[in-house]
Amino acid sequence: MNDRSVRRPIPGLLAWALLTLGAAALGARADSPGVWSVKSHLPEPRGETGMAAANGKLYVLGGAELGREASSLAEEYDAATGQWRGLAPVPRATSHPGVAALNGKLYVVGGFAANVHAGALDTMFEYDPATGTWHTLAPLAKPRGSVAVAALDGKLHAIGGRGLDKVTVATHEIFDPANGTWRPAAPLPVARDHLAVVAAGGRLHAIGGRTNNNTTDNTALHDVYDPAADSWSKAAAMPTARSALAAALVGGQIIAVGGECDHGHTFNQNEAYDIAADRWVTLASPVGRHGFGGAALGDEAYFAGGNKGCGGGDMTDELLMFRLP
Repeated sequence: MNDRSVRRPIPGLLAWALLTLGAAALGARADSPGVWSVKSHLPEPRGETGMAAANGKLYVLGGAELGREASSLAEEYDAATGQWRGLAPVPRATSHPGVAALNGKLYVVGGFAANVHAGALDTMFEYDPATGTWHTLAPLAKPRGSVAVAALDGKLHAIGGRGLDKVTVATHEIFDPANGTWRPAAPLPVARDHLAVVAAGGRLHAIGGRTNNNTTDNTALHDVYDPAADSWSKAAAMPTARSALAAALVGGQIIAVGGECDHGHTFNQNEAYDIAADRWVTLASPVGRHGFGGAALGDEAYFAGGNKGCGGGDMTDELLMFRLP
């Protein structure tokens, strides 16, 4: 494992000035709450990644690198020190994986072995930061890429995605670490992939995504899963239909950022769902991007890498941070 410090260290006053200017450039406005900044840079540009937070650190896993359709890179970011650390690689290179944290460990589920959306995988790997090792766990019932994964009540949920035939599915499986097995659960009301799923208030929120193999089939759907009843219900739809977005839970709100593709451009929308009020509000927007991961540390949301252009265009190494007012 190799320690990597944040690139281009800058003295304190200059750093403050640059981050302030960066927030303005990224779209923070007086009439649109919240502030964006470029917190750091990934050691290399990455798109179609998975991201999660565990043990006070951020993890960026898999994805696509420049010149590679699928990556096995695994990297850890310590927000307290501003340093990146390279980890043992994911056992199988994968783009569009589902990634989540549970009980201090990281999980990488499914994904694609090649582009475009080809070679869907059924693999599942567990990373233990305490030992720095990966373990292979039980596979999904069928291969799925662009699958959304979230942890809830001590279990992992793998929702939606696209199979080897590139057909979008409504499949919902639950993994129980206690017995190491998957079981089927109530499927999504509408099959979709490239969606975001966030756990909040004892339920899962499945937001956005697409129903077919192109972004003309983007949706604003917002379905909520109740594990006690094993059933889905409708919640307020996202204001902007989009897929390949990233999301994170901060301060009782689900922050939904970016997506693909708005008349040839990536979405820059940043919309927040107020769980208690069942309504969406518009927040400050970053530069548009898609195919990136989101996670929260405390009251800050982080979004790593992605593509500023549609498809695989303009891959970025930026680690963005968003802070509510």
